[in-house]
Amino acid sequence: MSVWRTILRGALLELARWAVIALAAAVPLWMRGAEWLDVKWTSKWWWIAALAVPPVVMWAMTLGAENRTPKLRLPTIAPLATGPRGTRTYFRHLPGVLRGAALFFAFIALARPQNVLRDEQAGERGIDIVIVLDLSGSMRAAMDADTGVPQAAQRGKRPTRLDTAKDVILDFISRRKTDRIGVVVFGRAAYVLAPPTLDYQLLTTLVGKMELDLIDGNGTAIGDAVGTGVARLRRSTAKSKAIVLLTDGDSNAGELSPEYATHLAQTQGVKVYTVQIGNGDDVDVQEGIDIFGQPRYVRRHFPVNPELLKKMASDTGGEAFVATDKQGLESSMHSILDSLEKTKFLAQAASMEDLFPLLLGPAVALLVLEALVRLLLLRRFP
Repeated sequence: MSVWRTILRGALLELARWAVIALAAAVPLWMRGAEWLDVKWTSKWWWIAALAVPPVVMWAMTLGAENRTPKLRLPTIAPLATGPRGTRTYFRHLPGVLRGAALFFAFIALARPQNVLRDEQAGERGIDIVIVLDLSGSMRAAMDADTGVPQAAQRGKRPTRLDTAKDVILDFISRRKTDRIGVVVFGRAAYVLAPPTLDYQLLTTLVGKMELDLIDGNGTAIGDAVGTGVARLRRSTAKSKAIVLLTDGDSNAGELSPEYATHLAQTQGVKVYTVQIGNGDDVDVQEGIDIFGQPRYVRRHFPVNPELLKKMASDTGGEAFVATDKQGLESSMHSILDSLEKTKFLAQAASMEDLFPLLLGPAVALLVLEALVRLLLLRRFP
């Protein structure tokens, strides 16, 4: 009989806990209403804890606490049964019920509900562009800005062609607002650094971390690089699609020939704009440091193929440029963008609102109420 009585009391306490939860949930439901039906939960595993842990905690603080309380056996309790009984005895399990309800809201808040405030489609104007950057060994060559100072008079470590190209690309990205930009890097093989995207912060981070030794630079696979860029633009719906090829060498590696890559670009309506870095003259390349700790430069020759780059550009409707310094490289990049048409595409803009504060509020309020009940209503001597 006592077992069934305990089960009944436990069920009544659980019903009381859910009644408190329903009352405490009135404010969050009133503030967001039907929006709770479309909430996205970041971590749904906390729902399991919300359903399993609070009942155990409530039992430990109520019926479990009674079992752990020392008891004094008496031969009869008839005199006590006839005595007055205070109303506080009916609320002795209220702190446990409040604690169980508070834990429920706390665990649900840990699941981090998020509400989509806006999910709009706005017409934007932009171009789909893939920047194809050469990371072969020839990009180690020094490329100084046109400052009017002779190279022999310049001291210290000088920027390389890659350093200059990275600065120009980062400046180019910072000036764009509605152009989807991707990046492909190549040496002996081609690799996608980033597909066309509007996430300029990600592009800035990835471009800033590019180094020459990240890939095999013993070769210049122009055909593979352009073919990879065309593949990234194959499913683009933009009216204007372009590949900007920055290289300082001749094609001498890869599986695709530059001619076939140009054919692929033609079939996909992709314009190839080529920027030849350097003019084929001997250039300075750092080779260690001298006894004073200063960089030591030696003269090297890296062959270029301007005819190939011009043909790739003309066959696809693009243009070919030659840049021998940073200013020339910057003007080439901006000339390319100014010559491209703009096109409209849909860009989704969504704003997420975290709703967990609306659940933490009832949890804290219930814990405060539990403390007040213990302090004011259920005062007891140790």
